[in-house]
Amino acid sequence: MHSVRRRWAAALLLLPLLAGCFAARDGSPYDAGAEAGGGRLRVAMAFPPAERFSPYGADATLLSRLGVTEGLTRLDGNGGAVPALAESWTRESGRSWLFTLREARFQDGTEVTPVAVADALTHATRADPPPAALTGVALTAEAVGERRVRVTAGTADPALPLRLSSPSLAVLSPKAYRTKAGTRRGETATVDPVGTATGPFTLTRATGTTRATLHRFDDYWGGLAHASGLDVRFIADGTARTNALRSGEVDMAEAVPVSQAATLDKATLREVPTARTTALFLNTRSGPFADPAVRAAAREAVDGSALAEDVYEGHADTGRGLFGPALTWAAGERPRPSGRPAAARVRNASITLATYDNRPELPEVAQVLQQRLRKAGFGVKLEVREYSRLESDALAGKFDAVVAARNTMLDTGDPVSYLADDFTCDGGYNLARVCDEAVDRAVAEAASRADDAARHRAALAAQTAVLRTDGVVPLVHQRILHGVGASVRGVILDPYERTFVGTGTRR
Repeated sequence: MHSVRRRWAAALLLLPLLAGCFAARDGSPYDAGAEAGGGRLRVAMAFPPAERFSPYGADATLLSRLGVTEGLTRLDGNGGAVPALAESWTRESGRSWLFTLREARFQDGTEVTPVAVADALTHATRADPPPAALTGVALTAEAVGERRVRVTAGTADPALPLRLSSPSLAVLSPKAYRTKAGTRRGETATVDPVGTATGPFTLTRATGTTRATLHRFDDYWGGLAHASGLDVRFIADGTARTNALRSGEVDMAEAVPVSQAATLDKATLREVPTARTTALFLNTRSGPFADPAVRAAAREAVDGSALAEDVYEGHADTGRGLFGPALTWAAGERPRPSGRPAAARVRNASITLATYDNRPELPEVAQVLQQRLRKAGFGVKLEVREYSRLESDALAGKFDAVVAARNTMLDTGDPVSYLADDFTCDGGYNLARVCDEAVDRAVAEAASRADDAARHRAALAAQTAVLRTDGVVPLVHQRILHGVGASVRGVILDPYERTFVGTGTRR
């Protein structure tokens, strides 16, 4: 199984932090009149590099959040694809898109050319395991003339420009791939983003999984970054990360735990709704929850509103579906699944409920659910592991239920691709092991829609089909808390969790 850690982080609703701000060329807000050439920023990140900064796994989002890498497209605040390294694109056919590149340079000084872009995308398709954005997708890329790249999917893919916004499809210079060992797995392990990306900051040095040094890239196509560089510390413990901010050791700390929010001044906290939904996934293929009536009993036993107020201390929204209020096209929608079976009367059904402790609220959520399920007649054994030690067993159906937090827009930015990967018979990340003909039909119908509005409507209809199975019970839609020093401006608040530092971020 491919690593779940790459599925953690997500994206680009860029919200100004001060009145009177305006957008830099990369979309990040900064104060009018600010001068480039500012000091270095000290940043505390929650997740350390897990795969030597490979762009194809969990570290892809880390590189994106630090402003190192970028792809042909990026996501805007409405979840649409907008220009990044590609300044425009046109659809040639159901399977083929033609992208026109902007003038840009790699951090090693070489030019971003169609050949280099096509080569970078080709390397991503050969990675083993494949990036999540390419799961089940056959993709080819070829240079066309001096400024264009043709990208072709194996089957019709209306969401291809969205897919290319994925951090795991970042474009690196040819130098990044020169040390590959030759085998497909070797290629993945040896792709080197140090000094080979295109973003406003260049990764220059990493000290294991504890620290990294980044310098400003002065030839960035989007304009000169205000900060001269980043000194990054990777601090997995949320309390320690918060303490580093409070003591002045760092200027910014991402993902402050809810339990630590009260220890910081309100002016220091930045709260942003995200596309991340915490849910209870029930094993629909084996064990007690193979019975739809037993799943219905579990659904009726849990209460997302209590979790939002108690465990998340009001820093979350009650789960109303798979897509939360951070997604403008889903805001206000309340799925109303019909045809669910009546809940069974449960007596001493023994289940194992699993979760992971990388996100500190999840074990507490699981403990609350354990109590509620016990009251409903279930015998509940709770198992908590580190995420990388949990995923393969969860996907193999070794647990009856799993509490997990999933950013629905992280991998591709396309809600239909998320539904296909997580809830169809052939899905690669199907924690609930759902295999339902009605769901597959609804997802296939949504996948056929090319117009954004029509695709979103169809995705919401497919969401209702998924919820009708009771394989997944949405609990809360998360908000992320970031700690930002009083002197810092221009931090990017991103519901898709793909971006944190931009050209306008400074102190």
